[in-house]
Amino acid sequence: MDVKVRIDGVDHKGQAQLLQGTLWVHVNGRTFTMDAGAGRKSRKKAGAGGSSDTVSAPMPGKVTKILVQTGAELKAGQAVLVMEAMKMEYTLKADIAGTVDSVSCAVGEQVALGKALVKIKPSAE
Repeated sequence: MDVKVRIDGVDHKGQAQLLQGTLWVHVNGRTFTMDAGAGRKSRKKAGAGGSSDTVSAPMPGKVTKILVQTGAELKAGQAVLVMEAMKMEYTLKADIAGTVDSVSCAVGEQVALGKALVKIKPSAE
């Protein structure tokens, strides 16, 4: 749905979607989230969104680019793939350094919220 968001007194047009109790708002290339169940007890458990060694889909969308291959070395914060959702493009990054263990998606594939897309084998330090 289209929404109007006021940031620092300036109105901006954006898009919003409610997914599994989280309100996702996309404005000017930035994404904001808010727990839509504020005031209610959360049913989420620690780690429910995926571990740091897994890059998961933060929302339903389409994978448009895969930037890594199995066996590639990664640095923390390195971009691993790009997906498109709600007419916006999102670059997903690795939380940790390591080696790409597996890529579980393909370019053009529609993925569901929370789907594990890239598994990373942490580097031994």
